[in-house]
Amino acid sequence: MPLITDPFFYLCAVPAVLLLGISKSGFGIGIGSLAVPLMALTVSVPQAAAIMMPVLLFVDLLGLAAFRKNIDVKLLRFLIPFGLLGTLLGALLFKSLDAQLVAGIVGGLTLLFLAQRLVFPPRADSLPPARWVGRILTTVSGFTSFIAHSGGPPLSVYVIPLRLSPLNFAATMAYFFFAINLSKWLPFAYLGLLDGRNMATSLVLLPLVPVGVFVGFNLAKRISPLLFNRLIYWGMGLTGSKLLWDALR
Repeated sequence: MPLITDPFFYLCAVPAVLLLGISKSGFGIGIGSLAVPLMALTVSVPQAAAIMMPVLLFVDLLGLAAFRKNIDVKLLRFLIPFGLLGTLLGALLFKSLDAQLVAGIVGGLTLLFLAQRLVFPPRADSLPPARWVGRILTTVSGFTSFIAHSGGPPLSVYVIPLRLSPLNFAATMAYFFFAINLSKWLPFAYLGLLDGRNMATSLVLLPLVPVGVFVGFNLAKRISPLLFNRLIYWGMGLTGSKLLWDALR
């Protein structure tokens, strides 16, 4: 079965998969959204997204096993339907949208949220975001996840202010994105993205997944909530900057 042999591709793909494993299994959002843009330095965004599909599935399955006792079931029941609505919109509009433009919008919104949190930090008595805000942002998350696997930053705008513990946060995000990523397989196949070359290349990258999962899971168990949120903000800053830069470039 043919696969990508360009060494520069793997120079970008290896750290992309490691970042994805760390983000999805330990920190839920943030630096993991850099995976597709990083890989897209050598291949197109749709091809990078297709190559990441089996990797995402493997990461999600490991995350389910690691965090099954820490999920926020009530929050998941609220998030998943709107996330699936977003993936449906992404599937319907995929061929008419430029993936880098969508990624740029995600990057800009991420940086705006980050700036707001830094300039006007939340107080202990701050109210959580309104439910209608959660509905909109979760739908946007599903949409951008389908287009460029960049669903983490929009969702973080709603979930971070809920002040979940690090393990609850990571577990809930792992289960949410498992449902979202699973819903992408049939549309991706229908769009012709899951070809033999992309799948063979993905299989080559799969052994890197447990390394990222192990690192992320252990970090999530050992850091304080304050440091956890700071790392998320750093990840969001890097992600937003990279996505916006790609779109403007």
